[in-house]
Amino acid sequence: MMKRSLISLAALALLSACSLAPVYERPAAPVTAAWPQGDAYQPAPVAAGAAAAHDIAWRDYFADERLRGVIALALANNRDLRVSALNMDKARAQYGIERAAQVPSVSASGGQNAQHANGNTNRQYSANINVAYELDFFGKVRSLSEAALQQYLGTEEARRAQQIALVADVANAWLALQADRERLRLAADTLKSQQITYELSKRRFEAGATSGLDMHEAQTSVEAARNDMAVYTAQVAADENALTLLAGAPVPTQLMGAPTASGGAAGVPAGALAPDAAGSPVMATALAGPDLLAGVAAVKELPAGVPSEVLARRPDVLAAERTLQAANANIGAARAAFFPSISLTAAAGAASGDLSSLFRAGAGTWSFMPSVRLPIFDGGANRATLGVAQADRDIALARYEKSVQSAFREVADALAQRGTLGERLASQAALVDAAQKSFRIHEARYSKGSESYLNALVSQRALYGAQQAMITARLASASNQVTLYKVLGGGAQ
Repeated sequence: MMKRSLISLAALALLSACSLAPVYERPAAPVTAAWPQGDAYQPAPVAAGAAAAHDIAWRDYFADERLRGVIALALANNRDLRVSALNMDKARAQYGIERAAQVPSVSASGGQNAQHANGNTNRQYSANINVAYELDFFGKVRSLSEAALQQYLGTEEARRAQQIALVADVANAWLALQADRERLRLAADTLKSQQITYELSKRRFEAGATSGLDMHEAQTSVEAARNDMAVYTAQVAADENALTLLAGAPVPTQLMGAPTASGGAAGVPAGALAPDAAGSPVMATALAGPDLLAGVAAVKELPAGVPSEVLARRPDVLAAERTLQAANANIGAARAAFFPSISLTAAAGAASGDLSSLFRAGAGTWSFMPSVRLPIFDGGANRATLGVAQADRDIALARYEKSVQSAFREVADALAQRGTLGERLASQAALVDAAQKSFRIHEARYSKGSESYLNALVSQRALYGAQQAMITARLASASNQVTLYKVLGGGAQ
């Protein structure tokens, strides 16, 4: 009898296959079919057959072994990423709860009832298998399960999006640390050069060869360079702290990257004024420093692809679409609330006054209790619930479209940066070269006594500023490679 009841319930379950949820169709992308065109978007030379960003794992993209080590440390320990993973576990469990409502629930029960009257004690023993099931004729349970599934898949995409963002954040923080160390090195070299200049000017003043003006001007440069040293020393420490926070654990010193060695002539800092054979200060100019881009990417350029392909692979866009699909399914559940709900409860077992004969023939019992709940008057609650579900769907749609537009803008901005960085680096290198030559001319005139040290000092400061700007341009180029990798959907493997 119990077997027949279960078979009947299974057959009824097959009948409850309809859904009142709207048929989902992916909304049209609210962006153009191609990336922007113009002077800022110069085509980048991309090798034939170059892999797209989403097909390149981060370990294959970032070439510096130290940077790869920091990224791996962050992926294992970053607390924000850990929270995303736990949210995904929570959503998966919630989906399991909703999915369980689609099948009958089966439980077992047993008991004893004892009564004493007129000196006699009567006992009644029972054992039952209970089955409960809600017939989902109008798809309410299925819609709720579908909504939970989409929410779970959305949290998984959100975790992937956060992983991509973390990889990019760690790479940019590591690059910023290397750039600030290079700025600190340049400031230290400048301080040394200005100290040499100040000592030479002081000796020449004491010998009566120059006025005190040159000596005091040199002293101002010494103090300015000392100030820069303090600023960049603090900035390097802040960069290290930021990298440690992203990593979620102490970063080993060998992964931080060692400070860059000073360049310039042997025994003379880059940009230092050293005395020549006649005792006059001579500039030994050389812009030392690594090309930060060389340690970032294993490939020169990434193909941008077309918007429809890129946006279809971006996990943040997919997460927004999953939310939209969940809201769409909730409309089906809200619509189903207008229709009757049918619940079936069945029990089969045995009852006997003697425990030893509980399961013998003739002790069987059964019960079958169907119930129907029909909404008649609810004060408009069901209609309001449907309105909420439809509004949630419209909100999710707007957010999905905004995520597509934001993703499109991020890629377009990164492409605009890539299209102009080559010209920026070339012009900055030319500026450094011109500043070096200008200083040498002014220094030579000062050495011959044809002009004061003021012009040489102004040229030296211009060279220092150009060198600092060159470091900034290199960092911008390296960061652009990281940003392109992120916005084109790479890094989730």
